[in-house]
Amino acid sequence: MGIFSIEQKDNKKILSVKSPVDFRTVGTYECASTEDVKSAMQKSRDAQKHWSKTSITERCELMHNLIDVIMENQDYIMQVVMDETGKPIQEAMSMEIYSAIDSLAFYAKRAPKWLKDESRSMHGPMQFLKKTKVAFKPRGVIGVITPWNGPFILSINPAIQAVLAGNSVIIKPSEVTPKSGMLVEEMFKKADAPDNLVQVLIGDGQVGADLINLKPDKVSFTGSIKTGKLIARQCGESLIPFSLELGGKDAMIVCDDADIDDAAKGAVIGSCMNAGQYCCGTERIYVQESIYESFLEKVVEYTKELKQSDDKYADVGPTFWDKQIDIIEDHIEDAKSKGAKILIGGKRNPNFDGLYFEPTVIVDVTHDMKIMTDETFGPIISIMKVSSEDEAIRLANDSFYGLNGNVWTKDITKGEKIAKSIETGACSINDMAMSYGVNEAPFGGVKNSGLGSVNGKEGLRSYAHAMPLIIGKKPAALYPYNEKSFNQMKGALKIFWGNKFVRKIFG
Repeated sequence: MGIFSIEQKDNKKILSVKSPVDFRTVGTYECASTEDVKSAMQKSRDAQKHWSKTSITERCELMHNLIDVIMENQDYIMQVVMDETGKPIQEAMSMEIYSAIDSLAFYAKRAPKWLKDESRSMHGPMQFLKKTKVAFKPRGVIGVITPWNGPFILSINPAIQAVLAGNSVIIKPSEVTPKSGMLVEEMFKKADAPDNLVQVLIGDGQVGADLINLKPDKVSFTGSIKTGKLIARQCGESLIPFSLELGGKDAMIVCDDADIDDAAKGAVIGSCMNAGQYCCGTERIYVQESIYESFLEKVVEYTKELKQSDDKYADVGPTFWDKQIDIIEDHIEDAKSKGAKILIGGKRNPNFDGLYFEPTVIVDVTHDMKIMTDETFGPIISIMKVSSEDEAIRLANDSFYGLNGNVWTKDITKGEKIAKSIETGACSINDMAMSYGVNEAPFGGVKNSGLGSVNGKEGLRSYAHAMPLIIGKKPAALYPYNEKSFNQMKGALKIFWGNKFVRKIFG
């Protein structure tokens, strides 16, 4: 039974969405047509022209209004997200509400400094003639295409940064979670944002393609590698800047000096939070053989304690999309056929009618199995014994993904060294991968996990064009060229760069 379906009715596409908890219909929506997308783009361009003239103080005030609105509507937002995804209420709170408000407050406080014209010292003889400033100008209209696993936060977080930088935003949410995406436009309106500053377009992949065809000034995409490459190709044809966050196969390395209890708890929540459906989920665990049995015993113990249910107070909810549970089952069956052993779980939960896959501990896994190479995106704890830290690092790097990872050891210096040895976008030490939730840090992957960064100063500034202003009262060079001007340049070369002591001062 599909979670969503699209039917053609009276020259319109109609999207119907069902809950993964019990398959009841939770929403029916008219998809945007090509003409609707064109209209939205024009409205967005008009809104951005006015918004770009506002002060950073006004933009930050909108963010504080938005905080108040989300605080007032938090129960409503959580209910919409839970209706569409089935995620437990605590994860709806932590991932969608808390993270959104934290992001709003963080960027509202720092945007005035980070987007202010920045003076930069010049070097060499030019420092006596010119000064340099970098102005951060709005790009224009930002297209944001978002996934279903964090449907509210992954829509509002880029919108926050883009709007603070002076842009307007058009969001195209996943077909699986359309209303969660629509909430962003609704919350901005309730915060008294200007008309059409933030718009949401509902529909399938064609709506996203139509949006990019209209040449927004940047595209921010979170989703699959396949779709990400299509978007990159489409953006490349029109030289549209873009950022891609394309998922991961995050490795966890457990050293022989790790706190076994903490590491085991970290493995369970890192693998099972959001039913394993988040891009920084722990999907491969490499444990040194001297502590392997003790670690495994603890992991099984803590996994057995997890509550999976169809009420909002569960630890682990359903898989959000029927297509994803098919992938999970395929990976499990492939691993079993090649010798892997299931210690707990390993199947759909027979106690529920919805898309519930049991929290699973699987061992004797190898890199010949899909479960250790392809993104599983489920509540699966895959554990592999290794003989050394070097072997763990080698296996962690044996992947075409590179988004996040985590290392567990009591020796922080060693932990940092191992983390830097992993070919990944970010790494946590003695905690599950958490870089997306740390607003101070840029977030982005390497290898097939994406291009570009979001979040942090780098992410905020990526929604602006860094425009250098070279300022001076006199030109640095003029025609005509002659022997005198040549000798003057040759003399300056000798004065500033010919002496090692001098060039260390002026370089």
